[in-house]
Amino acid sequence: MELPVASDGVRPSSCRKPTPARFEDSGFYQHYGDKSDALTGYETLDAPPHYDFYANTEVWGRRRRFRPSLYQLHAKPEDDCRPPMYEETTAGPTESSDDEEETTEPPPEPTRFGWVQGVMCLQIRCMLNIWGVILYLRLPWITAQAGVGLTWVIILLSSCITGITGLSTSAIATNGKVKGGGTYFLISRSLGPELGGSIGLIFAFANAVAVAMHTVGFAETVTDLMSEHGAVMVDRINNIRIIGIVTVTCLLGISMAGMAWESKAQILFFLVIMVSFVNYIVGTIIPASPEKQSKGFFSYRADIFAANFVPDWRGPEGSFFGMFSIFFPSATGACVVRDAACIYLFYFIFFPGACVVRDASGLLNDSLTSSSADCVGLSCNYSWDFTECINNKSCLYGISNYYQMMSLVSGFAPLITAGIFGATLSSALACLVSAPKVFQCLCQDKLYPLIGFFGKGYGKNQEPIRGYLLAYIIAVCFILIAELNTIAPIISNFFLCSYSLINFSCFHASVTNSPGWRPSFRFYSRWLSLLGAVCCVVIMFLLTWWAALIAVGVVVFLLGYTLYKKPDVNWGSSVQAGSYSFALNQCVGLNSVEDHVKNYRPQCLVLTGPPSRRPALVDLVSCLTKSLSLMMCGNVLLTEKLETDSRHVSWLNQRKVRAFYRGVVAADLRSGVNVLLQGSGLGRMKPNVVLMGFKSDWSRSSPEAAHSYIGILHDAFDLQFGVCVLRMREGFDVSPPRRSHVKSEETTSVCIGPEPQLDSAFQKKQGKKTIDVYWLSDDGGLTLLLPYLLTRRRRWSSCKVRVFVGGDPDRKEEVLALIKKFRLGFHDVEVLPDVYQNPQPESVRRFQDLIGPFSVDPDPKQDPGSGLGRQQEEPWRISQQDVERNQAKTLRQIRLNEVLKDYSRDAALIVITMPVGRTGVCPSMLYLAWLDFLSRDLRPPVLLVRGNQENVLTFYCQ
Repeated sequence: MELPVASDGVRPSSCRKPTPARFEDSGFYQHYGDKSDALTGYETLDAPPHYDFYANTEVWGRRRRFRPSLYQLHAKPEDDCRPPMYEETTAGPTESSDDEEETTEPPPEPTRFGWVQGVMCLQIRCMLNIWGVILYLRLPWITAQAGVGLTWVIILLSSCITGITGLSTSAIATNGKVKGGGTYFLISRSLGPELGGSIGLIFAFANAVAVAMHTVGFAETVTDLMSEHGAVMVDRINNIRIIGIVTVTCLLGISMAGMAWESKAQILFFLVIMVSFVNYIVGTIIPASPEKQSKGFFSYRADIFAANFVPDWRGPEGSFFGMFSIFFPSATGACVVRDAACIYLFYFIFFPGACVVRDASGLLNDSLTSSSADCVGLSCNYSWDFTECINNKSCLYGISNYYQMMSLVSGFAPLITAGIFGATLSSALACLVSAPKVFQCLCQDKLYPLIGFFGKGYGKNQEPIRGYLLAYIIAVCFILIAELNTIAPIISNFFLCSYSLINFSCFHASVTNSPGWRPSFRFYSRWLSLLGAVCCVVIMFLLTWWAALIAVGVVVFLLGYTLYKKPDVNWGSSVQAGSYSFALNQCVGLNSVEDHVKNYRPQCLVLTGPPSRRPALVDLVSCLTKSLSLMMCGNVLLTEKLETDSRHVSWLNQRKVRAFYRGVVAADLRSGVNVLLQGSGLGRMKPNVVLMGFKSDWSRSSPEAAHSYIGILHDAFDLQFGVCVLRMREGFDVSPPRRSHVKSEETTSVCIGPEPQLDSAFQKKQGKKTIDVYWLSDDGGLTLLLPYLLTRRRRWSSCKVRVFVGGDPDRKEEVLALIKKFRLGFHDVEVLPDVYQNPQPESVRRFQDLIGPFSVDPDPKQDPGSGLGRQQEEPWRISQQDVERNQAKTLRQIRLNEVLKDYSRDAALIVITMPVGRTGVCPSMLYLAWLDFLSRDLRPPVLLVRGNQENVLTFYCQ
């Protein structure tokens, strides 16, 4: 069943001309497939639900189906059904039929594994990681140190952590389709790139180090075998290094050969390990030979089990958490926790704990022929005297001293050696394969610089060859340590850090109550996940505090880098959902908080139109509101359709302006602004100051447009808004260069490229200039507050604020004392006694010339009321009565312009109280002429400010 593609030029049936009643000829089945799929007798573009509508991938051999857009569904039949230029469509560019005919071969697909090599091999890989180097070479030693009882606690604690993490992982993994990348993919897509990226690096690094741990275990076994047979290369440490490097090089070759070889090798290793387990169990039942007894093995003995049940700490690692740190890496693959715990608890702890003493000399001549009162240890009960080596602490055998104890206990030692080889090599191979895969996924997300080189894949399986080489180099570096007990605690901290974030991801996704959190796996608890996360962090610091600090430091550093760079990814993470929930709760909470003058913030609605067209206006208001209060850019579109916001929001984000964008469709500018004034904001997070640019072309544009502009100011005053008008000599309307468009007969016009980032005067550092504030009328303090907020910004911090007031010179001390109580830090106050003088006649004449074209000049021969009738038809007209009634205010604005030219010629910014034209008394053209003449011919930008006559400053503390 095929659906029309939005960009393929196919016109939906509702937009074609009427056709005959036969559906076979209408083209309906051409779009909807076979006739059997037609469910109604009516031709419609509506499509039934389909997988393709929600999928992000395509299937080779057929065209992908696209859901019809809302515009296509509701457009008029006679209209062109293709969406307008500004409407975004999900359909990408389609290929021509010629191109489709040329593509005769499907793209290469990655290798798919069947049940045996797929699902079963995944389980085998988990079990092989559990039955690894720690089980064979360190678990009996841990039992000797911690005792059987505490070793069970260590295993149960590890199983609890991995079990809780397994539940959390299952919930995250079933909340959507999971791609390659394992733990990194789960955390990054759940918590977002900030924490996901850092934990991806840590997890990949931990797996690379785990390669070294398992390889060192293999090399240690080979070295012990060489010592038993008298073969020597150098010394023990260097032997381990040489054997380890040769081994990991061979494993690198196997892993680079492909997943098929790796999976086959894992099955072989698994079979070898299972045989070694059976051999081990059989060996505990066979009566001990004298040679084995000399090395501490006496078969099952109740007193041996009782003695080994309590701890006997020895050496620098001798502590509960020291043993835990060495054991925990073997639990990191515990996907079947119950079975793994049972195997550990009974087979590999109970058996050696009940069969082998802690210390033995290995010498056959230490057997007792008769009882001796000086004999020390349980071996005395079995006719063996290991007193000398126990007292000298020189015993070479026993579970406290001999790492190859499983070989000693087993029925046939070479099978245990084969099991060790299989366990260590399989685990090393699994880690060597997983680490590059995780790192490759991280590199392909491009969250961090300089690592993209390792993201390239080769072959149909996209094998990360470069990642393999990097993991190999890391493994070699840690193999050179050649000490298993040193490497294991490092890995434990990194894995615990990963598990902590996995559990926190599950908890955070659950607690945000996002509708998108719908995991198929239901057997999890958010609080259990939180407990698991906290336990992991606590145990990290209890194990090795310096390693924990390094892990946390890496996470914090990479988190800070990602927050600073803000990578262009959107994965719908729980952090985003949490941000929404937090913001919503805080906004709702503000409703119960009464406004107070101490908490007043200028929340600005900026009438920018498209923000990229007025960057100066955006930059100035951003200086006032950034990290302080609300800024919203408003745009009124005089079209039939509302354009998408993403282009303008992207421009604001690129300019690092913290602002919202709101566009509305209206029949005219004034009604659109009125909608913005009344409908913008949420609860108490709504604008209280409207800021707009000055209409410098008012005298040349239509009178109706100028009248509408002044109407906007009146509407703002009626709605109790503060009003600011910015005027710049060079203007601030910017027409960016036309962006390229792609047009064809089959696609709609699509704009290519982002809006340009043009510089403005308010982006530069203002230096040691002045901000001149003309506080001529009291508007509640907004005229003073805005300059103060500017001086808190770095680019304005060097500017000196000068406050000018009118009246007698005696008022200076009074005004200075008032400003001092406001704690604004303004110390320069000047009184302008000549501000109320009459302006120069030349200035008056120029003002009269300015308003002349808009004056009512009735013909003396006509009816005296004709002028009044014309003014009612054209309310912007200025009558002689209007001029006389507003003469004092008019002369004051003319005089203020002369004062501004005298005092503020070199200022960085002029802030002046804006006059208010009374509705019905001051015509719109006269009011606009006041604003024009007041700010005319001034080099600095002029900001006209008028508060809503309510206090925004106070000198009280409550």
